[in-house]
Amino acid sequence: MLNHDPIALAANLDPFDFRELATFNDGAFCMYFGDELESSDWELHPDTDELLMVLKGSVTVEILTDTDRHRIPLTAGQFAIVPKGHWHRHLDIDNVVEMFYTPGETVESTADDPRTA
Repeated sequence: MLNHDPIALAANLDPFDFRELATFNDGAFCMYFGDELESSDWELHPDTDELLMVLKGSVTVEILTDTDRHRIPLTAGQFAIVPKGHWHRHLDIDNVVEMFYTPGETVESTADDPRTA
């Protein structure tokens, strides 16, 4: 049995640095630290949903559907579930420590709108 402290671990990370915390079933709980970033690259998980939980700071998660853009502002203690097959990214990243769980594949894009790329 191990104790995991993502907030303490984040103190030693560079902005937008990722770290695995603990394996869980077919994946791993991971975390990242982000600060003063306008936006991240887009990503999509074709075979699984993703859990994004803010432990410290704030961030807005933008999720694309076929026709819309949804923006979900999150602060410490809040989380969002990104449905499989949806492009998403982080906006307005402010001193955020986020824990995430994504057991499947990740596809990334730097396009302005990855739905049309």
